[in-house]
Amino acid sequence: MYISIGIPFFNAEKYLEDAIKSVLAQTFQNWELILVDDGSTDRSLEIARSFADPRIRIISDGYNRRLPYRLNQIINEAKHDFIARMDADDLMAVDRLEKQVKVLNENPQIDLVVTSLYSIGNKNEILGKRIFSNHQMQPKEILQGLTNLLHPSLLARKAWCQRNPYQENNCLAEDYELWLSAAIKNDFNYVVMQEPLYFYREVENIKKEKMIRGYNTQIEVIKKYYKNIISDIEKNKIILKFEIKKIIVRILNFLNLMQVLQIHRITSVSDQDKDFYASQLELIGRLK
Repeated sequence: MYISIGIPFFNAEKYLEDAIKSVLAQTFQNWELILVDDGSTDRSLEIARSFADPRIRIISDGYNRRLPYRLNQIINEAKHDFIARMDADDLMAVDRLEKQVKVLNENPQIDLVVTSLYSIGNKNEILGKRIFSNHQMQPKEILQGLTNLLHPSLLARKAWCQRNPYQENNCLAEDYELWLSAAIKNDFNYVVMQEPLYFYREVENIKKEKMIRGYNTQIEVIKKYYKNIISDIEKNKIILKFEIKKIIVRILNFLNLMQVLQIHRITSVSDQDKDFYASQLELIGRLK
């Protein structure tokens, strides 16, 4: 049993080395790592090339083609039947892959498995956690704009990925459209692990321009898929909620209070959480 792990990166020199080390530190070692450069202009590509492990493949064509294109590229390049996602600015628990593989092996009817998360800051400090409920979301729920799937923690069967490619014209909500389109096709059988095995640098996403563009893209996805699932009135109510969210983001940004959004998303961590996370950082940090 082998896994293809894909990490697309663009100007991620600050975090990429640690992300790669958290792959090397995995208790599950049967993997290939596909590092895809999306036209970086910093030292990211140099950092990727500094790792000599023969299981690591680096793809660089010099172009900035955006994330959905690179995710489809990883699916096409993957040599193995399981594909794992990870973002270049994140970390993961050293037994993440081992535990996710176990879930897929024990549940042949399941096509993908995701995890819960610890939210971390720019200096790898732990900020909080998010524990997601383990239930199958239906199209009507997904259209509301929230899901229980953490996209970069995904481990999926390659066959499912090939049946459900990313829409390459959709940046910032490519995962939202993926979940929705797969659910509408009734091709969306998944498990949510409540263990926070993924360490998510969410602070990088709490930025006004990125959030506004993301909300706008989600609105377009809702307009594209809502028919035969919800009424026009329900659709308009959902879109209104997104418009209100955009106003809130603009106000908080003007008041320099964007951190409120980050705090609102997470719950506090216990001493046990902090000890576990510290032990994971130590294991990852041992790699040179």
